[in-house]
Amino acid sequence: MKIIVGLGNTGEKYLKTRHNTGQFYLFKLRDAWSDKDFSEGKNALWLEAKVDKNKVYLIFPAEMMNNSGASLKKTLTALKLKAKPSDILIIHDDLDIELGRSKLAFARSSAGHNGVESIIKNLKTNKFWRLRVGIGIKKKPDGKKLIDFILKKLTPAEERILNKNFKKIAEGLEIWLTHPDKAMSIINSSK
Repeated sequence: MKIIVGLGNTGEKYLKTRHNTGQFYLFKLRDAWSDKDFSEGKNALWLEAKVDKNKVYLIFPAEMMNNSGASLKKTLTALKLKAKPSDILIIHDDLDIELGRSKLAFARSSAGHNGVESIIKNLKTNKFWRLRVGIGIKKKPDGKKLIDFILKKLTPAEERILNKNFKKIAEGLEIWLTHPDKAMSIINSSK
């Protein structure tokens, strides 16, 4: 069993914002891997899917991104999911990666991402997988401009780039279910 968690803020106003690219890709995985909709738990939206013969849970924490870890921990407990941290993959936005690129990594620091930091704190480990989805641009804004940038809706052009990248991501994540290291070479080499 594997668990894939898409990070993002909850609420309509955050749908399809740059900061919610984890949610964006999680919902696309649901559409690709299942004909069911998410179940609404107290702490998260979740779905059990089968990909080939592999059971995978897709989870979207139902709290703001900075509290994702508490929401995930409560959901794992409520669903009685006894996964090793190495069977968990977190999908989240990353300003340090160019839009249209993604990086799969294992056991890394949060690199300043508050949602990932919350998960590390609540799981008491960083020994899980992360799919870092690029939302970066050449000249990064700072301060309030940075917050405005990540909370803005994706432009149609940005959404097209993410959709184009999804095919490679979905292929890589299907491989991740059984061969994580092989998936890393597929995803990390993609543009």
